[in-house]
Amino acid sequence: MSVSADDPDSEPLPPVAESLPVRLMRAREAVMTRIRPVLRAHGVTEQQWRVLCTVRDLQETEITVLADRVFLLPPSLSRILRDLEQRGLIERRSVKTDLRRGLVSISAEGLRLIEAVAPSSEAIYAEMTRRYGADRLAALHEMLSALEASLADMPLPGNGHLKDEDDDASL
Repeated sequence: MSVSADDPDSEPLPPVAESLPVRLMRAREAVMTRIRPVLRAHGVTEQQWRVLCTVRDLQETEITVLADRVFLLPPSLSRILRDLEQRGLIERRSVKTDLRRGLVSISAEGLRLIEAVAPSSEAIYAEMTRRYGADRLAALHEMLSALEASLADMPLPGNGHLKDEDDDASL
């Protein structure tokens, strides 16, 4: 959607505070504000926590796959992995058939950290669920998954496929 003085039929943009990206960021911040202190008390950042839990879920994974799953650029992930490895929370190794490829897995110490954070984390999620409602939270998860899936094959601006690709105002 674009706003143009030449197009009387164009719809005005909503205030930026009501845009989808900003609403999603505000909702994320409302959640993370409750979780961050717990993570800090255990000496991990939210990015480190995301990496640890994802590595646990995947058991052993290639670093490139992990970068995609945790939404971190490879240089940032590399620093995080180096720190987590130095702390003994993860283990890294190379693929025997291709030494350029790296694998990462959770260590026993990493699992202990996750288990130590779990009671506080679960209590926070239980309270959020109580306040928002289990059915509404499940519906929100479904809607967010559907939104993500519906945008998966949408052309990106700059690839010459979207009208008004130079107009960032609708973001």
